[in-house]
Amino acid sequence: MDKEHLKKLAKNKLFTAGIYNYCDRWCERCSLTSRCMNFEIVNEQFAEPETLDVTNKAFWQKLSETFQMTIDMLKDRAEQEGIDLHVCDTGKTEALVRLNLAVAENHECARAAKVYSQLVDDWFDSARDLFEQKDDEMNQKMWLEITNENGVGKSVSFEEALQVTRWYQHQIYVKLMRAIHGYLEEKPDALSEFLNDVDGSAKIALIGIDRSIAAWGTIGNYFPLYDASLLKLLVHLEQLRRSVEKAFPSARAFIRPGFDKIDLNS
Repeated sequence: MDKEHLKKLAKNKLFTAGIYNYCDRWCERCSLTSRCMNFEIVNEQFAEPETLDVTNKAFWQKLSETFQMTIDMLKDRAEQEGIDLHVCDTGKTEALVRLNLAVAENHECARAAKVYSQLVDDWFDSARDLFEQKDDEMNQKMWLEITNENGVGKSVSFEEALQVTRWYQHQIYVKLMRAIHGYLEEKPDALSEFLNDVDGSAKIALIGIDRSIAAWGTIGNYFPLYDASLLKLLVHLEQLRRSVEKAFPSARAFIRPGFDKIDLNS
């Protein structure tokens, strides 16, 4: 790609400026690739990105519908078990006791996010035998997508839910570290100008948490709802979600170029 072509792309009004600064880098699942110059540069030969956008928009809409249902069920179960969702329990494990790193790495949100990534690995390790024990008929039922003839209203399959949990497993921690580092490292007089970037990074982490909660809720539909390990994951994620919202109270309101719309009534 030559310089003149890059200049031409930069002048194209179809692309949303800065849209790639606050995304989750999951281009295959993005509903706005046709508005992203970075995607165009990397995928010059990619066929009909608009078609992919429509498919992915339906996928995330379906997953978001699962989010609130999962939260409601989690609240009920937490109340039954006497679990306080307002307290972020990062776990008093030996690994955390030995965690003697930078201030940012010791922030409660960062520590909880790192614990979550380990909990995901632990769950997949413990579930491996369960997967292997499923007979062929059950495996086929679990991995097939449920969709109607025209593909509209496509549900989130078991395999897709697993992909979501794996995609955000470590990214939540990475995005939170960027937000925390940004907040701690900027000078006070420059902080106000940098807060938008901090909130943008925190918002991406929150989106990853929301989608992970929904994905685990979907996975729970294929197993006894909820077994102890799934409940542990969901409780941890919900506590982390509330902690991040407390630490970065303006993150949800951050407007990501292209992705979010400005509320003119606010």
